[in-house]
Amino acid sequence: MTHDNNGPQSGSATPLELLRTPPPKERADAARNRAAVLEAAARLFTEHGVEAVSMDQVAAAAGVGKGTLFRRFGDKSGLAAALLDAREHVLQEAVLSGPPPLGPGAPADERLAAFLDAYFDYLLEHLALVRMSETSAAGARYRIGAYRFWHRHVAILLATTSDPDPDHTAHALLAAVAAEHVAALLPELGEQRMRTGLLRLARSAM
Repeated sequence: MTHDNNGPQSGSATPLELLRTPPPKERADAARNRAAVLEAAARLFTEHGVEAVSMDQVAAAAGVGKGTLFRRFGDKSGLAAALLDAREHVLQEAVLSGPPPLGPGAPADERLAAFLDAYFDYLLEHLALVRMSETSAAGARYRIGAYRFWHRHVAILLATTSDPDPDHTAHALLAAVAAEHVAALLPELGEQRMRTGLLRLARSAM
């Protein structure tokens, strides 16, 4: 088993850096259209809520054709995922090279708690968008590139313990921050109770 500043990784594991959300490569006109669409979608979602906004409304507000919008983003869940990319990138960079305990340099148990706490903040801020991106189709959550990054990071931290199956335990921990799960329980349990329970799970896993 080898070690680097992100924690242990098996020889067959994908390095964490390679799972970062890559910036889009596109022509200048395509980049302008993309920026206009994302700006319009963010504004409309904030003003009216994600569920109430149609793709037609986004296209009209962005000044692009519906065909352009659907070819680029597929559907509203694809648009939600694109809006989340920049937010996810900030958290990914903090995990890879930010200050400890979220970034490298702290013990694994502190890094795990810091990550789950930071992810919970991110999730609450963008809950409707994350929920849409994760539930657009059966198993959609597990095909999102960002999920593979979060899972790899948690599994790497768990591999420093005596856990016999860090990959499985990482999935189990991340299940507690699935957007559908959090959205369903938040009104009943409240933010602080859910956050405390999440960190208790992290401690027990380590």
